[in-house]
Amino acid sequence: MKLRNFFLAIALIAAVAACKAPYKATDTGTSTSTTTVVVPAGTQTAFTTQYPGAINVVWSKYDAQAVAPIDWELAGWTAMDADDYLVRFDHENENYYAWYDNDGNWIGSAIVVKDYTQLPAPVNTTVTTKYPGYAITSVNKEIQKDRVAYEIELNKDNTKAKLLVDANGNIIKEKTKAM
Repeated sequence: MKLRNFFLAIALIAAVAACKAPYKATDTGTSTSTTTVVVPAGTQTAFTTQYPGAINVVWSKYDAQAVAPIDWELAGWTAMDADDYLVRFDHENENYYAWYDNDGNWIGSAIVVKDYTQLPAPVNTTVTTKYPGYAITSVNKEIQKDRVAYEIELNKDNTKAKLLVDANGNIIKEKTKAM
């Protein structure tokens, strides 16, 4: 009986370990062992200045293959490489992601929007007018130095749409595809 419980515990641990996070929290480099990400002091200072009071801060190296909360192509952000950084954190009761280049320059941030009713009225008007009958499935607020925009995923029947809409309701970019 003890041996059976031991194997059940091992199986449970293996199952939990097999679950993947939505984004890598550590840098694995080229080896199979996990290592801590060393973030340059200037990058850390830029982050703490921009987001004082951030909690649950987790740094990782930028990984183009990892799942990110934004569609990089749709957003049109600066190209990044493996020398750059992603930081995942909580700030003012919101889930944030922020990207910094290897020189400590802020590229942009994204906030997961949980309550779609909190979108600016012009954004809601654009969505309901341009995509009637579509259901919003996810929204991320994207912040850059020169703009705030909303990346909105929509579904209707067998069609999926992704929009990038500025705070005034102007569609910056859009994609649609059959599912």
